[in-house]
Amino acid sequence: MTALQSAALLLFINLGLLWLLMRIPLGVRTIRLTRTFQRPPEELWRAIDPAGTDADWHHSVISSKPLKNRTGIVEQIYSHLDRDGAPLRRLLALEPLPAAGGRGFRSRVADDSTLDLAFWRDFSESRIVRRLPDGAEIEITQTDRYRGLAFLLFRYVMLRRELRALEGWLETGASVPQGYFEHPTFQCGLAILSTFLLWPFFGLTTSGLMISTFLTLVIALHELGHLAAYRTFGHESVRMIFVPLLGGIAIGGRPYKSHFEVATCALMGPGISAFFVPILIAGDNIAAHGLLSEQFRGPLLIFLLILGAFNLLNLLPMQRFDGGQVLRQIFRTPRSLIGASFAITACILVIGWEVGVSSGILAAALAVFILLSMIGAGSLKPRHKLEEMKACERLLVTFGLYAAILIHGYAVIFRQKSSFDALSKLVVASS
Repeated sequence: MTALQSAALLLFINLGLLWLLMRIPLGVRTIRLTRTFQRPPEELWRAIDPAGTDADWHHSVISSKPLKNRTGIVEQIYSHLDRDGAPLRRLLALEPLPAAGGRGFRSRVADDSTLDLAFWRDFSESRIVRRLPDGAEIEITQTDRYRGLAFLLFRYVMLRRELRALEGWLETGASVPQGYFEHPTFQCGLAILSTFLLWPFFGLTTSGLMISTFLTLVIALHELGHLAAYRTFGHESVRMIFVPLLGGIAIGGRPYKSHFEVATCALMGPGISAFFVPILIAGDNIAAHGLLSEQFRGPLLIFLLILGAFNLLNLLPMQRFDGGQVLRQIFRTPRSLIGASFAITACILVIGWEVGVSSGILAAALAVFILLSMIGAGSLKPRHKLEEMKACERLLVTFGLYAAILIHGYAVIFRQKSSFDALSKLVVASS
């Protein structure tokens, strides 16, 4: 399999996975979980009833109590933060649910301080506690309309974690976070797994392993840039989720507050990587003058090429790419956004043409990235509009985007002959 065929296969695998995770129309689906406890049903009901005396047992729930002036409405305060750094507030509308051998309720979201109510339009949840000869059983069902498997799987996992946390609270009197998926050690393991999954696409040789390792490092560095931006804007908790084959996702600790915050957090992915471009170029110059072993020059150029190409492609003005995120914050009218998108795309295509990529491959790559953008379209609508950017902030972000494209474009063009010669040797060695 040639390098081009491997790249095409990897792209098609990514397209298929992204479509399954984010865009496949699943319609209305119901998640149902049951768990048996050797506890009196009254004790379980006090915990799962939002108006119960123990309704705040979960570690993420600060309080849960009925509103005195609104019958059937319960106010829940969560430790999760809204865009202003205040605890998330949610109102639940409850109605009794008849259950044979037990009691239950059905709930829907009547208000949310973070998300627009349109997000909760098709959502409903029911919880039932049934008496058993040796204890009680809890049945939880959640119904919603889904597009993509990712959010459906997320809700399933969160419900399982809640039931495990409930079991721990009943035994010890304390609720603690469940699961190890977000733990840095586990994520490092996923990054290593991703490296080995990418290895066959570059050839099962030492050179192929080096390229897949470099690609994983570039992805991690890119996501660390997003995390640094989140921290700068005061996000108390941030984390990176590594998805094998698909890359990484940086997650902040609260919703965005302003368009400037959205643009800066998106721009810092390629932005922090840009700082390494002059370092790598300096290393290549040192090796070229004999001050560093010549054997380091090839890997340096390959890493520079992967770093520049990955971040440059991520700056394309597509829906879910960083470039698209930044442009939508800078340009607020459809006409200006379209014009800027064409200009950025043209710049990146010129860079590709400059390094010798054929027009056919450029056109095919552009079509693939447009398709990727369509697959990744759609986002959660916030409850409140984002704060508009000031003129100085808009200018700062615009120059930052220009600098990121310029630096990563230069990284790809720099010593193009040496870079592509070194890559060709590695591909030949891998074949």
